[in-house]
Amino acid sequence: MARPKIHDDALRTRLIDIAARVLSEQGPHAISLRTVAAEAGTSTSAIYSLFGNKGELLRALYHEGFRRLAEHLAAVPTRKPGDDPLARLGALGDAYLNNALEQPHLYGLMFGPPLPELCATDDDLTFALSTLQTLIAAVADCVDAGIIIGPAEEAAMQLWAAEHGLASLAIAGMLGPPEHARTFARAAEHSMVLGLMRPDRAVSDVRAPTTDRPGVFS
Repeated sequence: MARPKIHDDALRTRLIDIAARVLSEQGPHAISLRTVAAEAGTSTSAIYSLFGNKGELLRALYHEGFRRLAEHLAAVPTRKPGDDPLARLGALGDAYLNNALEQPHLYGLMFGPPLPELCATDDDLTFALSTLQTLIAAVADCVDAGIIIGPAEEAAMQLWAAEHGLASLAIAGMLGPPEHARTFARAAEHSMVLGLMRPDRAVSDVRAPTTDRPGVFS
């Protein structure tokens, strides 16, 4: 296989995906520029040209993971006047889980144990947490509609923590096949939202997800 002569964005993306997979499957000890370059069919000079060094390659993986998460969340249509704010909140939960299932290797780097070669800076953390703003805005709509108890930031963090736990279990296969994991996640999200609702709102405000699929643990 001929080595690419141009170090372009396509090669950069391929190197990121390969490095994330090697990291997830073989552990941090297996990550070397030579290994990643060989699997990509290129040279280590391409990695140095595109990233600088191993630490910056890992930092690029970290940023790419949150960038792709932001893309998934941004693909959820914005709420129009009269739309149910809870519907958008549920759609964001689906998008979060889909992102994790589609790229588990990057998700593991985003939320896994810190790596010696990657010391997240304040700017890195600010970039990572910026993806939470979409969820906070959706929760704020529910607070403004009198459905969920505020403040929106605290409720959003609780929902994010729950969604992260569900995504981690789904990636590990603990919730069964992806379609079962999605069904289970929707049921869990339903219960979480009920716990955040104002006590004067009827439970019927949140429609329970369907349960006509096989149990996720069967």
